[in-house]
Amino acid sequence: MTLPEELVAFLPCATPTAWISQALEHPDELLIDHANCEKKAASTALNLMFRYIDKPELLQKMSRLAREELKHFEQVTALMTKRGITYRGLSASQYAQRLRGHVRTTEPGRLIDTLIIGAFIEARSCERFACLAPYLDSELAYFYRSLLKSEARHYQDYLNLARQYADGPIDERIAFFAGIEAEAIAQPDTEFRFHSGAV
Repeated sequence: MTLPEELVAFLPCATPTAWISQALEHPDELLIDHANCEKKAASTALNLMFRYIDKPELLQKMSRLAREELKHFEQVTALMTKRGITYRGLSASQYAQRLRGHVRTTEPGRLIDTLIIGAFIEARSCERFACLAPYLDSELAYFYRSLLKSEARHYQDYLNLARQYADGPIDERIAFFAGIEAEAIAQPDTEFRFHSGAV
């Protein structure tokens, strides 16, 4: 399955080949941090549901998203168990923090920025699954390809909700976060993580 053209266009840059090389050198950390990312994605969706109880469409979309992310968490941890990989704590990458450091503090800006960031995180995850799949063993490659459709839909859900709840056009805000996201992807990191820059 190829990535949707609009998703590729949404991301400001492609994942560096150096990151792919690092991922292949750290198979345990790749799966452990992937599991962490699925758990965090579910938590983000639930937090939005608790914070914005007056937005019915957001509640429905985030409820479904949280369930899917937790299912993915279960699938990743099952693969880890099968491969003898122990789930353990890992320090978080700086990727999401670099994006969330620019969220506005007043509404509706806070919600719109959070949704735009969600779109970037889901789109980047989708792109990284696609980048990695050709280099992985058949079981893991099949699993990562199976995630592409849902991750692409999550990106679209976040972006559509951002446009729906904004009080005006959001293209400038998307462009702003695209610049931050590109910096986060290009910036070197000291440890490999699913959303890290090149190590």
